[in-house]
Amino acid sequence: MRSPAARSGKRTAYPVYKPSGVSWLGEIPAHWDPVRLRYRAKINPIRSEINGLPGTLDVSFVPMESVHEYGGLSLDQSLPLAEVSTGYTYFRDGDVLAAKITPCFENGKGAIAHELMNGIGFGTTELHVLRPHPSMDRHFLFYVTISHAFRHLGAAEMYGAGGQKRVPEIFIRDFRQSIPTLKEQRTIAAFLDHETARIDELIEKKQWQIELLQEKRSALISHAVTKGLDPHAKTKDSGIEWLGEIPEHWDLPPLYARYSVELGKMLDAKRITGEFLLPYLRNIDVQWDRVNVENLPEMDIAPDEYNRFTLTEGDLVICEGGEVGRTAMWHGELQVCAFQKAIHRVRPRSVRDVQRFFYYVMRTAAGSGVFLAYGNPNTIPHLTAEKLRVYRFPFPPRDEQQRIVAHLDRETARIDALVDKVIESIDSLREYRTTLISAAVTGKIDVRST
Repeated sequence: MRSPAARSGKRTAYPVYKPSGVSWLGEIPAHWDPVRLRYRAKINPIRSEINGLPGTLDVSFVPMESVHEYGGLSLDQSLPLAEVSTGYTYFRDGDVLAAKITPCFENGKGAIAHELMNGIGFGTTELHVLRPHPSMDRHFLFYVTISHAFRHLGAAEMYGAGGQKRVPEIFIRDFRQSIPTLKEQRTIAAFLDHETARIDELIEKKQWQIELLQEKRSALISHAVTKGLDPHAKTKDSGIEWLGEIPEHWDLPPLYARYSVELGKMLDAKRITGEFLLPYLRNIDVQWDRVNVENLPEMDIAPDEYNRFTLTEGDLVICEGGEVGRTAMWHGELQVCAFQKAIHRVRPRSVRDVQRFFYYVMRTAAGSGVFLAYGNPNTIPHLTAEKLRVYRFPFPPRDEQQRIVAHLDRETARIDALVDKVIESIDSLREYRTTLISAAVTGKIDVRST
């Protein structure tokens, strides 16, 4: 049966196809055979084959964080064989590794093991190991394990609950893959090596472009909130390192002179039940310029505590720990909402200040490491209310704050739109990469003459 080349886009299809007998595969090239992987690879080989090696022999050790997505291992750890020979996954040079646990499996974590110390590796138990038979090219097999069908069908076979779901070994053993000759496998793998490297290079360039745009965004904000928009304005020395020279007519008071600072309610077991339950924000719910209000937990806030521990439209919420200083504005997303002790509520004392201007100031201060300057690098950083209140920040007159905010809202939106376009193009490249791999390893395109 002849398959129309139009189905494969710009690339050429094979001259003749036949039914595979496998529903997801459909038709395959006439000279390919659908085979269960158990007949072309040893799945999870037993470690007894290295019995007799000295326990002092150094071998590579690979935790899950050292397994990259879509190829590559970080081999910066090694341990004596005796320390890892039980309780870890065994593999050796030439084996194909595939993550078994969600979401690592779906995200394509996997690699070909090579350059292992003494040719041997042990690693996380959340790996499946596929050792190709002589009739199976390891590179072709690797591409099969990161193909869309393998990941999609494997995810459907996972067992367990929540974040502990795993792909069973039987799925890999019984996975039916259409396989050509060894020579053609190598041709396909070489084609995919070249094409995916080219795509990855394009993605890397676009990610670098995003970094440049983000740096431009940060510099734009920093200049506007520390120097203003008038390049000819007279300046004065602020006496503060991260600020440097600021416009002469700007004020530089401690924050408490312009804003009130209130730390949220301490959460304890007695506060998660009660008569006056309210949704409350946690540190994790506050991101730069946005707050999460979906599925918030609740705490008991008595009516006489509302004024102190609830939010009003226009308040700023600032993270006390974690990424200290991370700030967002509260736009009244919920009618009533409390906030936990890990968050500061910052509220202007008068109409002379524009909250969004101070949001931009906080972006610059946090990005400059202001709130970490006096911290102990060996401890978790915290921005206490006492410290926050006495930090000095630049404050221009209200009308100038408004002009700066309008300028920054407009210009950052323009930069964000550019970043979004680059992200979309990266997503498209990644989708094309996945499609290309799947098409090549299932014979939907013929790359032999490419």
